[in-house]
Amino acid sequence: MRVLLVHPSVLMYSELFLRLEPLGLERVAGAIRDAGHRVRIVDLQTHTKPELAKEFLDFEPDVVGFGLNYLANVPEVIDLARWFKRQRRPPFVFAGGHSVSFIAEHVLAQSEGAIDAIVRGEGETGAVALLAAARDGAAHEAPGAVTPQGSGPPPRMLDSIDAPRPARDLIRRRNRYFIGVLDPAASIEFTRGCPWDCSFCSAWTFYGRSYRKVSAAAAAEELAGIREHGVFIVDDVAFIRPEHGDAIAAELERRGVRKQYYLETRADVLLRNTEVFARWRRLGLNYVFLGMEALDAEGLDLFRKRISPDENMLALERARSLGLTVAINLIVDPQWDTEQFRLVREWALSVPEIVHLSVMTPYPGTEIWHTESRKLTTFDYRLFDIQHAVMPTRLPLPEFYRELVRTQSVINRKHLGVAALAQTAGLVARHLMHGQTNFARMLWRFSRVYDPRRLNAEHQRPVRYELPAPQPHTVAPRERQRLYIHSHRTGAHAHAPAEPAVPAPVPAAPSPDPRRLG
Repeated sequence: MRVLLVHPSVLMYSELFLRLEPLGLERVAGAIRDAGHRVRIVDLQTHTKPELAKEFLDFEPDVVGFGLNYLANVPEVIDLARWFKRQRRPPFVFAGGHSVSFIAEHVLAQSEGAIDAIVRGEGETGAVALLAAARDGAAHEAPGAVTPQGSGPPPRMLDSIDAPRPARDLIRRRNRYFIGVLDPAASIEFTRGCPWDCSFCSAWTFYGRSYRKVSAAAAAEELAGIREHGVFIVDDVAFIRPEHGDAIAAELERRGVRKQYYLETRADVLLRNTEVFARWRRLGLNYVFLGMEALDAEGLDLFRKRISPDENMLALERARSLGLTVAINLIVDPQWDTEQFRLVREWALSVPEIVHLSVMTPYPGTEIWHTESRKLTTFDYRLFDIQHAVMPTRLPLPEFYRELVRTQSVINRKHLGVAALAQTAGLVARHLMHGQTNFARMLWRFSRVYDPRRLNAEHQRPVRYELPAPQPHTVAPRERQRLYIHSHRTGAHAHAPAEPAVPAPVPAAPSPDPRRLG
């Protein structure tokens, strides 16, 4: 079959700070191609809707599949699916991805027949099985499939994440992908899943708290084949297992592979496995993202981070000693007042690190979706992007956005202001010499993208598609498995429990007041 895979348009945060290659969709494309199908990819982060229409008319696909990892893209995907179904030769349309896996039945109903199936769980196994079943008119029998005719058995996990290889050759305009100063940047996955259970995150609920590692040889071979000099390691928490990070490093050293790396990790992992990060620093690791989330113990307990403020601060010192540039995320509680914003500005200006703010947001698949969703002030998909307030704010909403943007603006000027630009002039010049304009454009676009009037106005738009209203309830520790998409009883883990990556934590009572995107 001819299969066209589509990645939706950029979200607000991606308009400015990053635009990542659709690695998940590339891996699904690799799996589908290995199964004998012809595949093309259109990424609406880098292409226009008219270009998508032209590709569809030229290719005449039998199947169109959407990657739907973010809630804010749901309305766009439904509208595109409707357009495909109006064509002279309408294709079979499916969607899959992280966010839609938790609300598959609801999105399917909202599409009113425009989407034929939704694949829950890992797309590499689910999409291949769906195509095989759909060819025989039995899409509803595929593992992980949700269709109007019924649902298949539970989704299956990959036996090994060494394969399939991402079909990077199907992506055009690869020079449009970047993260911060890594321009251009490719993405790679070393591990999948997360053993922690933060209340604001859905990574652990999606994978059933499992944790899998790519082999060192496969990781090094894939890195050696990536043409971009910058690489973002997309693991939820990098280098949890020091021996795994060391094994990949050894393979890269043996092959003489050197690139610049950006990754995300936790403060306690950085402290515990400092030697691994030091080794990767020598290999080209320059940038680390730390999700600190809160500055005080109360906030960290709220999000069940299982870490102390002292550990967070010590990790920043450790990163500085390694020569790493660190970006920090803090979660903005909608109940902050002007004094709390002032204190955050004051702290952010006192440290050399880059600080980003995201707004506390309950997402389907997170524990706080069930404990906090009764407070939601909107169910508009488009506002669930961790940049908008979807819960009541203590300040009037326009004032909340003014304080939010003011705080992020003050922080940004520290790194992107006139004085800071003098330090990055050489870097910008080198990018421009190679035709790379992503980072340079980022420097000048902040005030256009982050505008309190824009944020506030987006609450006034007509709403066509809304999230399902959940039934709020407390999620006891013993009930958390009910949130899982994958369980250890399916796929490769039918007889093997998840590898414990950290000492088993003592179960905590559900947080009464938490948040965010995993």
